[in-house]
Amino acid sequence: MRKVFDKGDCLIEVLPFIKKFYSKTMVIKYGGSAMIDEKLRESFSKDVSLLKYVGIHPVVVHGGGPEIAHILNKLHIKSEFYKGLRITDEETMEVVVMVLAGKVNKEIVLQINKSGGRAVGISGVDAHIIKAKKKLLEDVDLGLVGDVEEINPEILTHLSEDGYIPVVAPIGVDDSGRRFNINADSVASAVAIGLKAEKLIYLTDTDGVYDKNGRLISSIKISDIDSLINNGTISGGMIPKLLSAREAIEKGVKKVHIINGKRFHSLLEEIFTLDGVGTQIYEE
Repeated sequence: MRKVFDKGDCLIEVLPFIKKFYSKTMVIKYGGSAMIDEKLRESFSKDVSLLKYVGIHPVVVHGGGPEIAHILNKLHIKSEFYKGLRITDEETMEVVVMVLAGKVNKEIVLQINKSGGRAVGISGVDAHIIKAKKKLLEDVDLGLVGDVEEINPEILTHLSEDGYIPVVAPIGVDDSGRRFNINADSVASAVAIGLKAEKLIYLTDTDGVYDKNGRLISSIKISDIDSLINNGTISGGMIPKLLSAREAIEKGVKKVHIINGKRFHSLLEEIFTLDGVGTQIYEE
């Protein structure tokens, strides 16, 4: 009987969070191992579907770099990178669109729908959701790599309010109709700002941000981000995530979370428990 009461207590503890976040929007950046491992894909899809059924509006923004690389290799198209960014010529862009807006996006939609959700796959080109501009660097031409100039959230809002889960591929378009390959983290941040989201959640392959002693930092104030970068606590690929998190919060997103997508149901644990499982970034 004790196990029954424990489960009941657990469910009761979730109730205040359901009430708090009811009808709120949460943007989830989906990437890393959570997209590759079959069981993790199933777990993520069930979690997102559950969020929708309890009255939360999840919006999924996904990456797909490994799948793009795989298809480029099969087609014998050489990939070049500069500071982690894929130099994207016209031929490469055709593959990026095919893989992100086609294969990867529709696989995510299919999995969510199999789990009981009602997902709709779109890219930033649809309804001009992501207005993009070419990313300009002084020392190299990245080709069709873009930055987000503006988010038009209208279609995402309509889909969410009508009971659907939008799944967004990070491809943008400019006024002349040129498509751009955009970093999915940046797109997720911009979408969260455009939707005035309650939370922006990054699923990664790490538990969150660690201190110099290898201990997980559960909370970071945006005012501390610069010092954590300067003293080397935050480094590498975590730097752009934290900078994007700070921008999102400064522009109206309530909290940003970095959690481990390799952990089953980490999304639910972060949202529906007091302690959470990753690192939360917030304003004082």
